[in-house]
Amino acid sequence: MEWENQTILVEFFLKGLSGHPRLELLFFVLIFLMYVVILLGNGTLILISILDLHLHTPMYFFLGNLSFLDICYTTTSIPSTLVSLLSERKTISLSGCTVQMFLGLAMGTTECVLLGMMAFDRYVAICNPLRYPTIMSKDAYVPMAVGSWFAGIVNSAVQTTFVVQLPFCRNNVINHFSCEILAVVKMACADISGNEFIMLVATILFTLMPLLLIIISYSLIISSILKIHSSEGRSKAFSTCSAHLTVVIIFYGTILSMYMKPKSKETFNSGDLDATNKIISMFYGVMTPMMNPLIYSLRNKDVKEAVKHLLNRRFFSK
Repeated sequence: MEWENQTILVEFFLKGLSGHPRLELLFFVLIFLMYVVILLGNGTLILISILDLHLHTPMYFFLGNLSFLDICYTTTSIPSTLVSLLSERKTISLSGCTVQMFLGLAMGTTECVLLGMMAFDRYVAICNPLRYPTIMSKDAYVPMAVGSWFAGIVNSAVQTTFVVQLPFCRNNVINHFSCEILAVVKMACADISGNEFIMLVATILFTLMPLLLIIISYSLIISSILKIHSSEGRSKAFSTCSAHLTVVIIFYGTILSMYMKPKSKETFNSGDLDATNKIISMFYGVMTPMMNPLIYSLRNKDVKEAVKHLLNRRFFSK
């Protein structure tokens, strides 16, 4: 390869919805409102999980971590996305892109592992209720949460390190709202088979393995619930895990729709297909963190009672 005629890039152009000015304005308003809901909803869940003593349990400890994770995940990309939607300058520096890649991948990986830990917690609570306090003691659930964060940081550090070592000298247009690692790797003017192998291993370890744990846990949970004779007992048992199961379906369903669908061939309306793919990506990056606190609030009596108690305490303290 002749490097003399090529320029090493120092910044990237985030294409986003360029060419769709009306959509840009619409999505600025929608994403901004969703971001506000994300901060308020997840912030409230974190607050009540700390202040309400009744919620000092493994499930709500994990839920507090999930809410904090969602705030961090969206904050790594949404503010810059909002700026780029209204600004004519849609570039990001190589260092800025690296930070965005690292944080986004770390948060995404951590959420996958954390959802697996939460599924195991629900399995123990429903299938082994008498042993639950012993198995899911503080000495167990705190390291489980810390391990989820550690897995996300290590995976992101390894993948990001290998990506930044690639030469980017052909094209500086990232066909995405933010520096998504797969979109960045595809622009490298070098052999990326090593990066693809690392991504494959990471996907198996940190995405598919947690998914397998979730499937096994809920298979055992459903089997245990079906053995309960009373309909009231079955309903109560299912209600303890329905919120988490809903979150898992939305989270993994969106991932599967994004990365495991067949590639579309170039057609006369390929621009519309491209915009549709980015909207799906936005759903994964914004809608899921926004829906999580709503799902847990609407489907969880303890959370609703804790929110009411918090609001009443603030109101009467004035």
